[in-house]
Amino acid sequence: MGGAGLALALCALQLCPAALGGSQPQLLVERSGSRRLSKVGGFAWENCGDSRNPVVLQSLSVAPDPISIPGSLRVSAAVSSSKTMASPLKVVLVVEKALGDLWIQLPCIDQLGSCTYDDICTILDNIIPPGTPCPEPLLTYGIPCHCPFKAGSYSLPASDFVLPDVELPAWMTNGNYRVRAAVSNGGEELACVKLAFSLQSQ
Repeated sequence: MGGAGLALALCALQLCPAALGGSQPQLLVERSGSRRLSKVGGFAWENCGDSRNPVVLQSLSVAPDPISIPGSLRVSAAVSSSKTMASPLKVVLVVEKALGDLWIQLPCIDQLGSCTYDDICTILDNIIPPGTPCPEPLLTYGIPCHCPFKAGSYSLPASDFVLPDVELPAWMTNGNYRVRAAVSNGGEELACVKLAFSLQSQ
């Protein structure tokens, strides 16, 4: 999962889609209304998998802090993998929001929240059709964007991305969040990353 490791970290940061997981209490949410995401701040990360997991996120840097949206984002990351990663690669996201001293798990609604990708390989193929070059800056730095992901070390030097306006449902704005993103194949966990950040909307 060299490339998938980078995709996992960025996917979790962006609260990518996935099916409800976990047995913690869930927040009742309203579907109506939306707000424009204006800032993301307080970013932190850590690996959360078993020490024997073959894929490890070695570094991840996101700047500035806070990130203004719309605006520019600079990301650098490094991932090591001791195992070739092939389809199906299941990704499970658990997204929690702080309510006072409690952390409440958010359900998966309209592809946001605590969701599950049954196979991120298929999703990548839908986003970037097989046979087409990987988008920059992945192409420049030799980071794959399709399965299988060969074992090895992958590094994304500091790279700039332009962030457009982002609309989020009203239930997913203004607060502190944490995300657990885990990748598995055939029931074997391959990687796990935890992210923490705050969202502010207008």
